[in-house]
Amino acid sequence: MTSMKSASGPSNTGLTVLKHLKYEHLIAGVTGGVTSTLILHPLDLIKIRFAVNDGRSKIPQYNGMRSALSTILKQEGFKGFYKGVTPNVWGSGSAWGFYFLFYSSIKTWIQGGNTKTPLGPTMHMIAAAEAGILTLAMTNPVWVVKTRLCLQYGRGVDPGSPKQYSGMVDALTKIYRSEGIRGLYKGFVPGMFGVSHGALQFMAYEEMKNFYNEYRELPIDTKLETTEYLVFAAVSKLLAATVTYPYQVVRARLQDQTSGYTGTWDCISKTWRFEGARGFYKGLAPNLTRVVPATMITFATYENVSRYLLNRQNVENLSSV
Repeated sequence: MTSMKSASGPSNTGLTVLKHLKYEHLIAGVTGGVTSTLILHPLDLIKIRFAVNDGRSKIPQYNGMRSALSTILKQEGFKGFYKGVTPNVWGSGSAWGFYFLFYSSIKTWIQGGNTKTPLGPTMHMIAAAEAGILTLAMTNPVWVVKTRLCLQYGRGVDPGSPKQYSGMVDALTKIYRSEGIRGLYKGFVPGMFGVSHGALQFMAYEEMKNFYNEYRELPIDTKLETTEYLVFAAVSKLLAATVTYPYQVVRARLQDQTSGYTGTWDCISKTWRFEGARGFYKGLAPNLTRVVPATMITFATYENVSRYLLNRQNVENLSSV
């Protein structure tokens, strides 16, 4: 990454990525991720339960969204919809925060510090992929914990069982003790494939914003209205989620402690053998129902919070001159 030249080819790229790190992007990303997670976590929980339902394990069976909602409410109460919410908040908040921080920093570095320089689809995907890999390496243990907590179906929890968890810290501790560091990084390989999801999404999002500003004959870094951010975020997410959804099914099944898969290829082959192509798209409907509005909330919140923080910083810098 450090050997990449600026897309516009300036000769002054002694600038490093670190010089372009701005905490405003981190704060704005965390705010967006936490906000969308708190609102839409129940749909995330249902998506995970659909994804791991391979028809062979002894887990509750749901016939659809309405069946899942009524069954969870009846068997687990309203609190059942928020199982795993703590690691989800931590995971989504930190993931979006770090992703926006890394992505904006890498993108600005490639541009040589000039945010008005267009990058094109390929460079947008490279910047997003690098940001995704860095973020995944930091947050994968949190996603393992979130999946495990979402897949605890009963009301009661046996604190003595190594596969039952009373909360986020308890889950982290037990997984590490019983499975080691490898247990905390289950699903990391399909998660790496998931980097393509973020790369596709950010490429589509950035290209749509750039095309729209160029159509209006404005600089590509011109800020948009909230409704415009919402539309571009929704379209980019629909595209990326539909194309890359199968990796999320594989990842969730590997992270489920009751699955019994020996690895990524074993999970893929068994899913194909017993369920066919449809098996890789289980939970897609509740997933789209969740991720599209979640992305709209996250991106609109991020864009507005980052604009506010960066403008305030610029005002403070001018007043101190």
